[in-house]
Amino acid sequence: MIVDQIIWLPILTALIIVALGEKRSELSYKISLFISILVFGLSVYVLYLFDPTTSGFQFVLKTQWIERFNINYHLGIDGISLPLILLTTFLTPIVIYTAKTTSKNKLHQYLASFLLLEGLMVGVFSAMDAFLFYVFWEAMLIPMFLIIGVWGGKNRIYATVKFFLYTFLGSVFMLIAIIYLYLKSGSYLITDFYYLPLQVNQQIVIFMAFLFAFAVKIPMWPVHTWLPDAHVEAPTGGSVILAAVLLKMGGYGLLRFSLPISPEGSMTLAPLMITLSLIAIIYIGLVAIAQTDMKKLIAYSSISHMGFVTLGCFVFFIEGNALNPATINLAINGAMIQMISHGLISAALFLSIGVMYDRLHTREINDYGGIVTTMPKFATLMVFFALANAALPGTSGFVGELTVILAAFKANGFIASLSALTLIIGAAYTLWMIKRVIFGPVKNEKINQLNDMNKLESISLGLLALSILILGVWPKPLIDLMNESINLLTLFITGT
Repeated sequence: MIVDQIIWLPILTALIIVALGEKRSELSYKISLFISILVFGLSVYVLYLFDPTTSGFQFVLKTQWIERFNINYHLGIDGISLPLILLTTFLTPIVIYTAKTTSKNKLHQYLASFLLLEGLMVGVFSAMDAFLFYVFWEAMLIPMFLIIGVWGGKNRIYATVKFFLYTFLGSVFMLIAIIYLYLKSGSYLITDFYYLPLQVNQQIVIFMAFLFAFAVKIPMWPVHTWLPDAHVEAPTGGSVILAAVLLKMGGYGLLRFSLPISPEGSMTLAPLMITLSLIAIIYIGLVAIAQTDMKKLIAYSSISHMGFVTLGCFVFFIEGNALNPATINLAINGAMIQMISHGLISAALFLSIGVMYDRLHTREINDYGGIVTTMPKFATLMVFFALANAALPGTSGFVGELTVILAAFKANGFIASLSALTLIIGAAYTLWMIKRVIFGPVKNEKINQLNDMNKLESISLGLLALSILILGVWPKPLIDLMNESINLLTLFITGT
């Protein structure tokens, strides 16, 4: 029942807040913040009750939904889904807490959209029924569509429509694959799909069908073009959730569906996936260097860093004829750590850009310079987040990328060397931005009149900085949490 509460408590609260109306925005803000913190508390309680020595799903809830088609309201959590649920429920209170500074227009509806989005995202990560997964996956588009379309920038309609069309059309193929697997198994239970005796050709087709949905969401090159537009036009809170959580749904889908359902198909198409991952890591990283808008730079940076997630999901397939379980475990651990790490770092960077935008109403790098002279506390945190984005040792960014690179070296030294170029490219675009924004001469007279972070901004960015540091210095609890579930996934991949 507790997982059910984490899903529906924010959704029901969102409906209540909409009913309260715009005149009670202050009350809506307090209710939203309280409920989001309560939901995070419930997810921490789930973590406390969770048994990391068990590989199967826990906190399972199953209720008959559509009897004729054997569709059930079936929820459960394992070591792969729980970290992503914690990431979702941790970031939502931060976004709501900072909502007063990022959105003053129809605040109650803005808050309700994020609460609705939170419940649906948790639903995606906890659904054990494939049809229920699809419902949550598609429903999640609605609040994000509104967040960008209502509270976004000047070109928000273009960005919103592009975001919706890319993600919706990709999901159509996923639905076809789910229905096909249901017809083969007579069940929508995701774990039942793992045991289907599918031929290699069938697995390849199913893999490609799921890939259309997951590649768009990650997003992988070349279906990545919607992301920079969406980020630039989205309000700060929308950019935070979009980069930190929504992109992770694609990586989660690969681990939950693609790899265990079609392991031989995954092996066959692994060279393609690795090639696309390396293009994202290297080429998109170079594209980030050319950006003059801070949001666009971090958006392209996100695509590059998410390339490590897809690389970690497939690089072990080229190690040799016999799959090495140790390499698989290392690579998938790296992919998962990278997802959590990137969620924290990208959230921190977009919030930091939001802090500057609220003061100067520009995201152009050339409009800044010398921020450190008037905002030293903010500058310190911004530099820390930027270095974490560049995979500085001691930060979570280093742990995730290093783990994937180590797994890649076990499989193929050349691929590992190419992926390691991100340590140079990432440092180049990140430090270039920091040099021109935080340091250097003051180019804008308004900078001399800026005030440093207020209490709200300090708490939000401080919590993210602490999380990035803890995960970077002490990743063991996260690894232990995921280990048994990843071991089980490894068994499905190797067919043992």
